[in-house]
Amino acid sequence: MQAEPVLLAGLIEACRAAITANSDHLCALDRAIGDGDHGTNMQRGCEAVSAEEVTVSSLPLPEALERIGLTLVMSIGGAAGPLYGTLLMEMGRELRKSDREQDFSLALKQAIDAVARRGRSNAGDKTLLDVLYPVQDALAQHSPLTDIVRRAELSARLTGAMKAMRGRASYLGDRSIGHVDPGASSCALLTTAICRYLEEHRPE
Repeated sequence: MQAEPVLLAGLIEACRAAITANSDHLCALDRAIGDGDHGTNMQRGCEAVSAEEVTVSSLPLPEALERIGLTLVMSIGGAAGPLYGTLLMEMGRELRKSDREQDFSLALKQAIDAVARRGRSNAGDKTLLDVLYPVQDALAQHSPLTDIVRRAELSARLTGAMKAMRGRASYLGDRSIGHVDPGASSCALLTTAICRYLEEHRPE
């Protein structure tokens, strides 16, 4: 399964730009219930991936995803690095098992389940899983990219009503209610950036 180099490079840049533009916002969300550095950490990770863009873009898609995941693990601080890294590395491993494009949503589901195991968390715990699972569900239903964007953005907002059950935010108990989860927010931003780039660069 070969990734189109120009497409993959464009996706990497779209993700980097989205996180950079929203880094301060992500840090503000994190200051309310965490360490306050989620935006900075995510930006550092995206810049590290961007620095490897030429190499990564030349790889088959499964290997490219694994390489990006490893880079994120090594460059993003806090819990986000291992979680995002696990997501991409597991997706790469799952996609390596099959060349059929229709297996992408299943590979994503397996990767999300791996993230849940890594973080010992579930949907409803106020984490990035609360965006990932709805996005995967929309993808499995072959929803239009615009609908996937809406699902991701709504799912991130809905974490504001949840009580944090994992991570530093869980120490706040009920005081975490009323604050959008920064990990869910960054996940929605990345999903939106990817979907909008794919929408704008559909093959004629």
